[in-house]
Amino acid sequence: MTWEPELLPALTGRRELVGWLLLGFLVTFLLARFVTHAIRSGRGPFRDAGVGGVHVHHVVYGIFLLLLTGTVEFAYRPDGAWGDLLAVLFGAGAALTLDEFALWLHLQDVYWSREGRSSVDAVLIAAVVGVLLLIGANPFDADESRGEGVLTLTVLVNLCFAVVAILKGRVVLGVVGVFVPLVAAVASVRLARPASPWARRRYRPGSRRAARARRRFPPGRRNHWDALVDLFAAVPPVPPSPAREGRAL
Repeated sequence: MTWEPELLPALTGRRELVGWLLLGFLVTFLLARFVTHAIRSGRGPFRDAGVGGVHVHHVVYGIFLLLLTGTVEFAYRPDGAWGDLLAVLFGAGAALTLDEFALWLHLQDVYWSREGRSSVDAVLIAAVVGVLLLIGANPFDADESRGEGVLTLTVLVNLCFAVVAILKGRVVLGVVGVFVPLVAAVASVRLARPASPWARRRYRPGSRRAARARRRFPPGRRNHWDALVDLFAAVPPVPPSPAREGRAL
Protein backbone atom coordinates (compact mmCIF):
# COMPACT_ATOMS: atom_id res chain seq x y z
CA MET A 1 0.00 0.00 0.00
CA THR A 2 1.28 3.52 -0.83
CA TRP A 3 1.64 5.54 2.37
CA GLU A 4 0.34 8.99 1.45
CA PRO A 5 0.33 11.76 4.11
CA GLU A 6 -3.42 12.27 3.92
CA LEU A 7 -4.01 8.58 4.76
CA LEU A 8 -2.12 8.69 8.06
CA PRO A 9 -4.87 10.41 10.15
CA ALA A 10 -7.46 7.94 8.88
CA LEU A 11 -5.22 4.96 9.68
CA THR A 12 -4.39 6.36 13.11
CA GLY A 13 -8.08 6.88 13.86
CA ARG A 14 -8.88 3.35 12.75
CA ARG A 15 -6.16 1.88 14.96
CA GLU A 16 -7.46 3.91 17.89
CA LEU A 17 -10.99 2.57 17.44
CA VAL A 18 -9.69 -0.99 17.18
CA GLY A 19 -7.70 -0.43 20.37
CA TRP A 20 -10.77 0.76 22.30
CA LEU A 21 -12.86 -2.08 20.86
CA LEU A 22 -10.24 -4.64 21.89
CA LEU A 23 -9.98 -3.13 25.36
CA GLY A 24 -13.76 -3.32 25.88
CA PHE A 25 -13.76 -6.87 24.51
CA LEU A 26 -11.01 -8.22 26.77
CA VAL A 27 -12.13 -6.46 29.96
CA THR A 28 -15.73 -7.60 29.50
CA PHE A 29 -14.69 -11.18 28.80
CA LEU A 30 -12.50 -11.31 31.91
CA LEU A 31 -15.27 -9.81 34.05
CA ALA A 32 -17.84 -12.22 32.62
CA ARG A 33 -15.63 -15.22 33.39
CA PHE A 34 -14.89 -13.90 36.89
CA VAL A 35 -18.59 -13.47 37.66
CA THR A 36 -19.59 -16.87 36.22
CA HIS A 37 -16.83 -18.61 38.18
CA ALA A 38 -18.01 -16.82 41.33
CA ILE A 39 -21.62 -17.86 40.71
CA ARG A 40 -20.58 -21.46 40.10
CA SER A 41 -18.56 -21.61 43.32
CA GLY A 42 -21.17 -19.70 45.35
CA ARG A 43 -18.80 -16.84 46.25
CA GLY A 44 -19.81 -13.21 46.49
CA PRO A 45 -23.14 -11.51 45.83
CA PHE A 46 -23.45 -12.71 42.24
CA ARG A 47 -26.46 -14.78 41.16
CA ASP A 48 -27.91 -15.99 37.88
CA ALA A 49 -30.21 -13.41 36.31
CA GLY A 50 -33.76 -14.50 35.62
CA VAL A 51 -37.08 -13.16 34.39
CA GLY A 52 -40.26 -15.03 35.30
CA GLY A 53 -38.30 -18.11 36.26
CA VAL A 54 -36.34 -18.13 33.00
CA HIS A 55 -32.54 -17.94 33.22
CA VAL A 56 -31.37 -14.98 31.14
CA HIS A 57 -27.91 -15.75 29.76
CA HIS A 58 -25.47 -12.89 29.28
CA VAL A 59 -25.45 -13.58 25.54
CA VAL A 60 -28.85 -11.81 25.53
CA TYR A 61 -27.30 -8.62 26.87
CA GLY A 62 -24.50 -8.96 24.34
CA ILE A 63 -26.89 -9.26 21.41
CA PHE A 64 -28.87 -6.19 22.46
CA LEU A 65 -25.65 -4.24 22.99
CA LEU A 66 -24.43 -5.20 19.51
CA LEU A 67 -27.77 -4.17 17.99
CA LEU A 68 -27.72 -0.84 19.83
CA THR A 69 -24.13 0.07 18.96
CA GLY A 70 -24.53 -1.04 15.35
CA THR A 71 -27.67 1.07 14.95
CA VAL A 72 -26.03 4.16 16.48
CA GLU A 73 -22.95 3.74 14.29
CA PHE A 74 -24.92 3.48 11.05
CA ALA A 75 -27.40 6.20 11.99
CA TYR A 76 -25.11 8.86 13.49
CA ARG A 77 -21.46 7.95 12.66
CA PRO A 78 -20.10 9.49 15.90
CA ASP A 79 -16.45 10.45 16.10
CA GLY A 80 -14.08 11.62 18.80
CA ALA A 81 -14.85 10.49 22.34
CA TRP A 82 -18.33 9.26 21.36
CA GLY A 83 -16.81 7.06 18.66
CA ASP A 84 -14.34 5.63 21.17
CA LEU A 85 -17.17 4.93 23.63
CA LEU A 86 -19.16 3.20 20.91
CA ALA A 87 -16.15 1.01 20.09
CA VAL A 88 -15.80 0.02 23.76
CA LEU A 89 -19.50 -0.85 23.99
CA PHE A 90 -19.39 -2.84 20.76
CA GLY A 91 -16.38 -4.79 22.07
CA ALA A 92 -18.25 -5.46 25.31
CA GLY A 93 -21.29 -6.74 23.42
CA ALA A 94 -19.11 -8.96 21.25
CA ALA A 95 -17.43 -10.43 24.33
CA LEU A 96 -20.73 -11.20 26.05
CA THR A 97 -22.02 -12.83 22.87
CA LEU A 98 -18.95 -14.91 22.05
CA ASP A 99 -18.50 -15.97 25.68
CA GLU A 100 -21.61 -18.08 25.15
CA PHE A 101 -20.75 -19.12 21.61
CA ALA A 102 -21.29 -22.76 22.60
CA LEU A 103 -24.85 -21.96 23.69
CA TRP A 104 -25.94 -20.69 20.28
CA LEU A 105 -23.89 -23.39 18.56
CA HIS A 106 -25.36 -26.35 20.46
CA LEU A 107 -28.64 -24.70 21.56
CA GLN A 108 -27.96 -26.04 25.05
CA ASP A 109 -26.47 -24.66 28.25
CA VAL A 110 -23.05 -26.31 27.93
CA TYR A 111 -21.07 -23.46 29.50
CA TRP A 112 -19.18 -25.69 31.94
CA SER A 113 -18.97 -28.80 29.78
CA ARG A 114 -16.38 -29.93 27.27
CA GLU A 115 -18.48 -28.46 24.46
CA GLY A 116 -18.52 -25.14 26.31
CA ARG A 117 -14.79 -24.77 25.73
CA SER A 118 -15.60 -23.70 22.18
CA SER A 119 -16.81 -20.39 23.66
CA VAL A 120 -13.32 -19.66 24.99
CA ASP A 121 -11.86 -20.77 21.65
CA ALA A 122 -14.08 -18.25 19.87
CA VAL A 123 -13.19 -15.43 22.28
CA LEU A 124 -9.45 -16.06 22.06
CA ILE A 125 -9.52 -16.30 18.27
CA ALA A 126 -11.45 -13.02 18.11
CA ALA A 127 -8.84 -11.47 20.42
CA VAL A 128 -6.07 -12.68 18.10
CA VAL A 129 -7.84 -11.02 15.16
CA GLY A 130 -8.19 -7.82 17.18
CA VAL A 131 -4.50 -7.76 18.04
CA LEU A 132 -3.53 -8.36 14.41
CA LEU A 133 -5.74 -5.47 13.30
CA LEU A 134 -4.32 -3.30 16.06
CA ILE A 135 -0.74 -3.82 14.91
CA GLY A 136 -1.74 -3.09 11.33
CA ALA A 137 -1.97 -6.57 9.79
CA ASN A 138 -4.74 -6.25 7.21
CA PRO A 139 -5.04 -8.46 4.11
CA PHE A 140 -6.78 -5.63 2.25
CA ASP A 141 -4.04 -3.08 2.89
CA ALA A 142 -1.69 -4.57 0.32
CA ASP A 143 0.41 -2.56 -2.13
CA GLU A 144 -2.08 -1.00 -4.53
CA SER A 145 0.65 -0.48 -7.14
CA ARG A 146 0.28 -4.12 -8.14
CA GLY A 147 -3.18 -3.49 -9.47
CA GLU A 148 -6.62 -4.40 -8.24
CA GLY A 149 -6.68 -7.70 -10.10
CA VAL A 150 -3.43 -8.93 -8.56
CA LEU A 151 -4.55 -7.83 -5.11
CA THR A 152 -7.88 -9.64 -5.46
CA LEU A 153 -6.20 -12.83 -6.71
CA THR A 154 -3.66 -12.73 -3.87
CA VAL A 155 -6.38 -12.33 -1.24
CA LEU A 156 -8.49 -15.13 -2.73
CA VAL A 157 -5.56 -17.57 -2.89
CA ASN A 158 -4.60 -16.76 0.68
CA LEU A 159 -8.20 -17.24 1.83
CA CYS A 160 -8.22 -20.67 0.16
CA PHE A 161 -5.10 -21.63 2.12
CA ALA A 162 -6.72 -20.36 5.32
CA VAL A 163 -9.94 -22.33 4.69
CA VAL A 164 -7.96 -25.54 4.09
CA ALA A 165 -6.02 -24.99 7.32
CA ILE A 166 -9.26 -24.49 9.26
CA LEU A 167 -10.81 -27.60 7.70
CA LYS A 168 -7.72 -29.52 8.80
CA GLY A 169 -8.47 -28.56 12.39
CA ARG A 170 -5.77 -25.88 12.58
CA VAL A 171 -8.21 -23.08 13.29
CA VAL A 172 -5.85 -20.64 14.99
CA LEU A 173 -3.21 -20.91 12.28
CA GLY A 174 -5.92 -20.57 9.64
CA VAL A 175 -7.31 -17.38 11.18
CA VAL A 176 -3.85 -15.89 11.65
CA GLY A 177 -3.06 -16.93 8.09
CA VAL A 178 -5.81 -14.66 6.77
CA PHE A 179 -3.60 -11.76 7.87
CA VAL A 180 -0.17 -13.40 7.43
CA PRO A 181 -0.17 -15.30 4.11
CA LEU A 182 2.85 -17.51 4.82
CA VAL A 183 1.19 -18.93 7.95
CA ALA A 184 -1.90 -20.00 5.98
CA ALA A 185 0.18 -21.61 3.25
CA VAL A 186 2.27 -23.65 5.72
CA ALA A 187 -0.74 -24.69 7.83
CA SER A 188 -2.66 -25.84 4.72
CA VAL A 189 -0.05 -28.47 3.79
CA ARG A 190 0.42 -29.88 7.29
CA LEU A 191 -1.22 -33.04 8.61
CA ALA A 192 -4.89 -32.72 9.52
CA ARG A 193 -6.17 -33.51 12.99
CA PRO A 194 -8.02 -36.88 13.10
CA ALA A 195 -11.40 -35.37 14.09
CA SER A 196 -11.25 -32.52 11.58
CA PRO A 197 -13.63 -32.33 8.56
CA TRP A 198 -10.65 -32.72 6.22
CA ALA A 199 -9.49 -35.96 7.87
CA ARG A 200 -13.00 -37.44 8.00
CA ARG A 201 -13.54 -36.82 4.29
CA ARG A 202 -10.07 -37.43 2.84
CA TYR A 203 -8.25 -39.82 5.20
CA ARG A 204 -9.65 -43.30 4.59
CA PRO A 205 -9.87 -45.54 7.67
CA GLY A 206 -6.75 -47.67 7.85
CA SER A 207 -4.77 -45.45 5.47
CA ARG A 208 -1.25 -44.29 6.25
CA ARG A 209 -2.34 -40.68 6.60
CA ALA A 210 -5.09 -41.63 9.05
CA ALA A 211 -2.59 -43.62 11.12
CA ARG A 212 -0.09 -40.74 11.05
CA ALA A 213 -2.79 -38.31 12.18
CA ARG A 214 -3.73 -40.54 15.12
CA ARG A 215 -0.08 -40.88 16.15
CA ARG A 216 0.47 -37.13 15.81
CA PHE A 217 -2.70 -36.23 17.73
CA PRO A 218 -3.48 -39.10 20.16
CA PRO A 219 -6.59 -38.91 22.39
CA GLY A 220 -6.02 -36.69 25.40
CA ARG A 221 -3.04 -34.92 23.85
CA ARG A 222 -2.90 -31.33 25.05
CA ASN A 223 -1.07 -28.37 23.57
CA HIS A 224 -0.31 -24.77 24.53
CA TRP A 225 -3.70 -23.59 23.21
CA ASP A 226 -5.49 -26.10 25.45
CA ALA A 227 -3.53 -24.80 28.44
CA LEU A 228 -4.61 -21.25 27.59
CA VAL A 229 -8.27 -22.31 27.31
CA ASP A 230 -7.95 -24.13 30.66
CA LEU A 231 -7.38 -20.76 32.35
CA PHE A 232 -10.99 -19.76 31.64
CA ALA A 233 -12.99 -22.95 31.02
CA ALA A 234 -13.60 -26.21 32.81
CA VAL A 235 -10.69 -28.62 32.41
CA PRO A 236 -11.91 -31.72 30.55
CA PRO A 237 -11.02 -35.14 32.03
CA VAL A 238 -8.23 -36.97 30.24
CA PRO A 239 -9.58 -40.16 28.63
CA PRO A 240 -7.88 -43.32 29.94
CA SER A 241 -5.35 -44.92 27.66
CA PRO A 242 -5.83 -48.55 26.49
CA ALA A 243 -2.89 -49.60 28.65
CA ARG A 244 -4.48 -48.15 31.78
CA GLU A 245 -7.82 -49.77 30.97
CA GLY A 246 -6.08 -53.13 30.61
CA ARG A 247 -4.39 -52.80 34.01
CA ALA A 248 -7.68 -51.76 35.60
CA LEU A 249 -9.37 -54.88 34.25
